Amino acid sequence: MNRNESQFLRLVEIMNELREKCPWDKKQTINSLRQLTIEETYELADAITDNDWKAIKEELGDLLLHIVFYAKIADENDQFTLSDVIEGVCDKLVVRHPHIYGDIQVNDEEDVKQNWEKIKLKEGKKSVLSGVPQSLPAIVKAMRLQEKAKQVGFEWVTASQVLEKDREEETELQEAIRIGDPQQIEDEIGDVLFSIVNYSRFLNIDAENALERTNKKFIFRFMQMEDIAKSKGLDLYNMSLNEMDQLWTQIKKQHY
Repeated sequence: MNRNESQFLRLVEIMNELREKCPWDKKQTINSLRQLTIEETYELADAITDNDWKAIKEELGDLLLHIVFYAKIADENDQFTLSDVIEGVCDKLVVRHPHIYGDIQVNDEEDVKQNWEKIKLKEGKKSVLSGVPQSLPAIVKAMRLQEKAKQVGFEWVTASQVLEKDREEETELQEAIRIGDPQQIEDEIGDVLFSIVNYSRFLNIDAENALERTNKKFIFRFMQMEDIAKSKGLDLYNMSLNEMDQLWTQIKKQHY
């Protein structure tokens, strides 16, 4: 038995003990764990955005714990075992990689993705878009929908075409603003955002991660602006937009 196997079995053993002896662990259900799992997933996403390998290792451990926890609860309810979970994903990987475990020939990663979607349809999926969770954040969902549509050829050929489409959507937004219809304005803003996500994807940029990096940058700069204002005996509430913009420009030059 190698180290990975022994450590995994240790985790399973600890989970069994906690489920039997710890009041908190004994009380948990799949429903009570759900929100905690979502939180752990976002913590992992934060660590990845920050390129923090130490935090990534820790958050992966937390998610692994949750997987073992769910499987333990399922086993107690005679639904499935941890072995069933592992066997299921192994079988799925073999079936969906016929270019490795079969005689299918592929040229690149795009061929792999297309085969993956074709196999999923054969498995009973009703649509190429099936499998995209409804509760995904809108930007992430947009990326996943676009990626899946691409597998059947519903895709622009060049990034310039996407940029042209983006400009077209922005023109339609301006027309909606001119008309003054709130519902139409909201629809057109949605179209603009969807188009920007598509353009980001063509540039091999993760739009969700790019926006989150901008969020973090904004938070840092705004808090720096608050600190500088405070050090000068000023209050943002009593400053003009021009005064705040000068501080903002100063911070941008110092911390780009």
